[in-house]
Amino acid sequence: MSFQTDFQQLRNYLSEHIIGQAHLVERLLITLLADGHLLVEGAPGLAKTKAIKDLSNKLEADFQRIQFTPDLLPADITGTEIFRPEDGSFSFQKGPIFHNMVLADEINRAPAKVQSALLEAMAERQISVGNQTWPLPQLFLVMATQNPIEQEGTYPLPEAQLDRFLMHVKIDYPDETAEKSILKLARAENTTEQSGTTQIEKITQGSIFAARKAVNEIYMADSVENYIVQIIMASRKPERYGEDLARWIDFGASPRGTIALDRCARAHAWLKGNDFTSPDDVQSVVREVLRHRLLISFEAEAAGMTVDKVIDTILERVPVS
Repeated sequence: MSFQTDFQQLRNYLSEHIIGQAHLVERLLITLLADGHLLVEGAPGLAKTKAIKDLSNKLEADFQRIQFTPDLLPADITGTEIFRPEDGSFSFQKGPIFHNMVLADEINRAPAKVQSALLEAMAERQISVGNQTWPLPQLFLVMATQNPIEQEGTYPLPEAQLDRFLMHVKIDYPDETAEKSILKLARAENTTEQSGTTQIEKITQGSIFAARKAVNEIYMADSVENYIVQIIMASRKPERYGEDLARWIDFGASPRGTIALDRCARAHAWLKGNDFTSPDDVQSVVREVLRHRLLISFEAEAAGMTVDKVIDTILERVPVS
């Protein structure tokens, strides 16, 4: 299918320009295909901003970066009513949220009111100002970032907002080989010559929507659907799979997690060029889908368990249908 070829070329292009972060590139494309939003956690300087900016440059889409700070106001995101003295009327001036691709940089540095304004935009694809509601573009993706190093002066994201993110991706520093390639790429980008890189045409919004339709229609057997459901059930009723799991998990994933796991598994399979979804596709994306949707107990943390380890335990104990 030509759409698959276009997106595979896009992934190759991004991998050449965002070196050492192939996992982030793939998850960003899955988020785009599954029509969701992405939360990325990583130290500064790991190409998070570059990833979504380079993606926007190769799509028929506009890009906006919003730097979240403690003094940010909801109107700084949504926009506000402007008074026009010439005729004594008010007109709405749209804020930076009215773009196709939005980077919410260091989202946890903004207070609750700002996060609630972003929550409505992410969940409802609209924003409300006064007694009016304004729809957002049909192509709308928020990539939010968090810095795991500095937590002083931050506002933890509420569970309701975390659940709106399709996936939560954690990224780390590149290895030695990738670091050397980054040096060469940085030098090349400072010159007019960038030989050896792939040049591709922009993907239109119509092609993106058609690709999303193809992803939604990809075949998934009943056994794979049952596998997804049983993974979610294991997070809600962990006592079925061991007393230790029951002690480790306080709250499981919501139905939104089931839907996200289905969409991401389909998108993962489609990106590989397959025309069906397998349990391997589910296992490949389950950590990013459930990482921010499970709440583990203090007992689990005291035992050295992390959310990822709990998810791995669920995968070990839930049989593949």
